[in-house]
Parts: sequence; structure tokens; C-alpha cells
Amino acid sequence: MKELVGRVAVVTGGASGIGRAVVERCADEGMKVVVADVEEGALAKAEDELRTAGADVLAVRTDVSRQDDVDELARRTIDHFGAVHLVHNNAGVAVGGPIWQNTIADWNWILGVNLWGVVHGIRTFVPIMLEQGGEAHVVNTASAAGLTSPPFLGAYTVTKHAVVALSESLARDLAVQQAEVKVSVLCPGFVDTGIFESHRNRPADLQNPGGPPTGALSGSASLLQGTMPPAVVAGHVLDAVKAERFYILPHPDVANGVQTRMDDILQNRYPALGKLF
Repeated sequence: MKELVGRVAVVTGGASGIGRAVVERCADEGMKVVVADVEEGALAKAEDELRTAGADVLAVRTDVSRQDDVDELARRTIDHFGAVHLVHNNAGVAVGGPIWQNTIADWNWILGVNLWGVVHGIRTFVPIMLEQGGEAHVVNTASAAGLTSPPFLGAYTVTKHAVVALSESLARDLAVQQAEVKVSVLCPGFVDTGIFESHRNRPADLQNPGGPPTGALSGSASLLQGTMPPAVVAGHVLDAVKAERFYILPHPDVANGVQTRMDDILQNRYPALGKLF
């Protein structure tokens, strides 16, 4: 999708982090932008700042784990802008620690946002794109953890591997139908975002007694300091959309972790503990 001016972009998790950077980049490219986020304060702030900067913006409070919310997001997008050309299913959360310590509440929360959020986005927006005709693009945010399997991020890794597989299947489904809708999957390493504080938006009915688990998750927040800025990742995303490139790996070192994992599989050896990303 080389022509972006005047097109409509919808970005979930769009009020902060990678999502906010993608929204800003889309606006800079002359696109109309729909910012979807579950965090109302951040959403209102993003809408105000984007509009002040001259963007044609619509903000919609959206819990991507709920199909009804995503359906409403689509309805408001079409009512306001009349079409949708780029959908970035980006909203994500994280839990950490040894996988046997993750609670059912942890699993329900992370699967609801990271996996079901992408499923809902595809089910809702792809039929609209196909019906309206013409070029369109879906970007799904996975992670380097969707291509490797680091320790102490098991639940997160499960959701991101699923998003990669879902994206690959979606791309093939659309290609078989010779659709003009293309697909990309974003698999970054560490990016300077607030994902390790994502428990701030955790629903009350999915809280663990005594609050969210600590340990590997909270300790990993220090890994984000000085890492890739979201704006750099956003540049990779828009470049991939224009070039119709499927895999988006902003961090070159991720390829080394992928190679290690493939070698483990092909050589039938126990998973290596080297640097994965």
C-alpha cells in the first residue's frame, strides 16, 4: 500500500508505546487516524495532542479482549471516516515468572488481550476491507518472543507465537483469494514502552489476590532502559506496509535467536539457553 495520504488507519493500544508512535507516523504520512486504547486518561491525552498537532483523529475507548468493543470500534471508524485501510492490532500486556506459577487469571488476561485482541481485530476488520475493495493492510504486533522462547516469559511467549502463526495463516488465506489486503507481523526485541507496567489496566475480575506477580516481570523492566525508541519501530512498520513486507524485525539480533531455535528443531536438540534477542 504505497499511497497513504488520505487513507484511514486504526491502531489498538494507540495511546502509548509502539501504538502511539505508529499513530503519529501515520498522521505524518497524511493518514486519518483512529486511536483505540483501554486507558481512558492516556487516550484523551493522545487525542488532544494529536489534534493540536494537526492530525485528523478519532479516539475510541476499546477493550480489545471484548468482541463487542472491537465491533463498536469498527462501526465508529466507518461512521466517522467511511473506510479503513490500515489496521494495526497492537494492544498487548505482559506477565512473567516461571510458567508453572502463572495463575488462571494471568492466562485469561494475557490471552484475552494479546491473542483474542488480534483475533477480534481480524474477524471485524478484514471483512470490511474485503467488501470495500482496493488496497488495505493488517499489521499484527507479536514479538521476538513469538519467534523464540525466552525463559520466565512463558505465557507471553505463547500468545506471541500464536500471533505469528495467526498472521502467517491470514496472509496465506488472503493470497489464495487473490485479495488486495496484505499482512505484516511485527516482531521487535526490547522497546522502550510501558508494557511491564501493563497491570495498571488489568481488569478487577482478573486480578490475582495480593496484586500482580513480581519477580522476573518487574525485574525485566530495567531491560527497557535505553532500548529501541518506539518511533524507530514505527518507521519500520510504515516502511513494511509500503513495501508489502510480511516479517518486521526492527532488531537485527533477533535473527540470531531465530537461527538458534531453528537449529535446535532441525538437529533435534534440547532448547539452547543462549541469547535469544
